[in-house]
Amino acid sequence: MKIRYYTQSDQKEWDSFVKEAKNSHFFFFRNFMEYHSARFKDASLLIYDAKDKLIALLPANRVKNKLYTHQGLTFGGLIVSPKMKSVIMLEIFEALKLFLQQEGITEVIYKAIPYIYHTKAAEEDRYALFVQDAKRIKTELSATIYLDKPLKYSNGRKWRLKKVKQAGLRIELSDDFTLFWKLLNQILEKYHGAKPVHSFDEITKLHQHFPKHIKLYHVFLDEKLLCGGVVFENEDIAHLQYVANSDEGRKIGALDLLIDYLIKDVYSAKKYFDFGTSNEDDGRVLNHGLIDQKERFGASGVVHDTYLWKLT
Repeated sequence: MKIRYYTQSDQKEWDSFVKEAKNSHFFFFRNFMEYHSARFKDASLLIYDAKDKLIALLPANRVKNKLYTHQGLTFGGLIVSPKMKSVIMLEIFEALKLFLQQEGITEVIYKAIPYIYHTKAAEEDRYALFVQDAKRIKTELSATIYLDKPLKYSNGRKWRLKKVKQAGLRIELSDDFTLFWKLLNQILEKYHGAKPVHSFDEITKLHQHFPKHIKLYHVFLDEKLLCGGVVFENEDIAHLQYVANSDEGRKIGALDLLIDYLIKDVYSAKKYFDFGTSNEDDGRVLNHGLIDQKERFGASGVVHDTYLWKLT
């Protein structure tokens, strides 16, 4: 096999491969990965077979003697073609081990792609990690709705939705992140002492690059923004990346209305609607209130696993 580092001249080949991969996601495209290039030393890899055919990609960054897949992404790992075979994956890991050792890498922090983001079963890498004696060091719990088998709402939630639907709210799809980002910053600072992962400039730039994948929804009462959400869309899945609900929106139930609209009207044809993780301390602490809110919509658990692969 032949393994080499990604260069800017590889963008077309890289993006074409991502588009056809069986574990493709739009944030593996280079225009998404490059938005935080100043923060991370890119060490992404292209892997070719003996006939010089591209068979896998590895989005990655390097910090001293460690390789991460990738610190700037929610998850990563090997991106593979629909024709990937288990034996070939084992050979890839052997070749990777040799290549990375020669590059002075002693550890790989590998953030596996959850199966709900696969268009076809693609967990050969998890088996290869086991064969290589990699250790699972982090497990976070996401909450996901199977949209073809949604759970029925409780009577309490049905009553709350009926009430909020009578409140005169309207939901709008928008390309303007200004109002929402202001509300998001206020809510994150007030309740969590935190900031969004993406800055306003970053999210607007990403939206310009990926308008079909990044969608913003507003919930208004007259002209006042009560609630909003940013959804990252992939082929079979919609992920609620950001949500912000004002104090008035909480009282009225604006977020309930928005989520009900998204799962029943906008994304009902997809396989999954994912709320994201609800953890702290590398997954060992579960935010009970947050996970309960998601589960009340019929979501259930899907894990995000991270592995430590020692090469020495």
